[in-house]
Amino acid sequence: MKKLFLLVTLFVFIVSGMSAQPKIQLVEKPTEKKVDVLIDNELFTSYIYPDNIKKPVLWPVVTAEGNEITRQFPLKNKPGERVDHPHHVGIWLNYGDVNDLDFWNNSEAIPADRADSYGTIYHNKVVSAKSGNKNGILKTTSEWKNNAGETLLDDNTEFSFSTEGKTRIIDRETTLKAVNGKVEINDNKEGMFAIRVTRDLELPSTGKVKLVDSHGVVTEVEASDDDIANGNYLSSEGIEGGDVWATRAKWMKLYGKVNGEKVAVVIFDHPDNPGYPTYWHARGYGLFAANTLGQKIFSEGKEEMNFSIDEGKTATFKYRLAVFSGDPSVAEINKMAKDFEKK
Repeated sequence: MKKLFLLVTLFVFIVSGMSAQPKIQLVEKPTEKKVDVLIDNELFTSYIYPDNIKKPVLWPVVTAEGNEITRQFPLKNKPGERVDHPHHVGIWLNYGDVNDLDFWNNSEAIPADRADSYGTIYHNKVVSAKSGNKNGILKTTSEWKNNAGETLLDDNTEFSFSTEGKTRIIDRETTLKAVNGKVEINDNKEGMFAIRVTRDLELPSTGKVKLVDSHGVVTEVEASDDDIANGNYLSSEGIEGGDVWATRAKWMKLYGKVNGEKVAVVIFDHPDNPGYPTYWHARGYGLFAANTLGQKIFSEGKEEMNFSIDEGKTATFKYRLAVFSGDPSVAEINKMAKDFEKK
């Protein structure tokens, strides 16, 4: 009887532990052109692929406390947010010079007479969307095309969504295959894995800024007058603030408060990526990007990387983005970086 009691107790303990694991559910909504990612039935993010933003993205991105960290423009109007750079939407991956085409800056704002200079990433299909108690896995395919509709690159991407306590984690692994001749990815400032954050996480600044009101009306104000922006950067090399731009680092932390909640967004580069550790295209106005393939402008001409993929060959890129509810220490971030490096 004693052994039976111990076995029952152990079973109950295991089951209760399993039930305590957050459930990560992926919900496909093809008519809305998106896949929702839910954690314990609450929205974390959505993989969206509408026709008007020229690439698939993750948007919005929500903390464990329910605060959105991504800018809502141009998909929605949120009072007090900037209305610059309409191509900055959610979390994305693309580049500014692929066979002389600009995939990075493409948006609905580009006039028709200039469209031939830009490329578009078209979502192809959801290969699989697997829910789970520890993580959720989303596999997708896309195509990088020129304005004539010719495919340069096939894109196979796997997103892994997971949690550690109140920290929400996105791992992205993208494999690009050249399918229509050699693809030249020329050294360029505009790249590569990026997020555009809400105004709260911008760095405080001075000067003029264009903000939108609840009706979508744009007004120009002094940037320092709204007292919303309170963000700051910290790199793995100990560099802070706006000085992190054009520096190399294994990871970068952007932290501040959103609606009173302490929040930190950390992007991790991976040792398998070309150009590791990456240069950072991290700006004070809300653009936060790891530019794995760009070097020339960041090094003031001392370095240059002109990457290429031969026809039929592939290149793979790995990134992690973690959303902390709180302010993680350097030791905590370094531990997560080492865990990611093993993948």
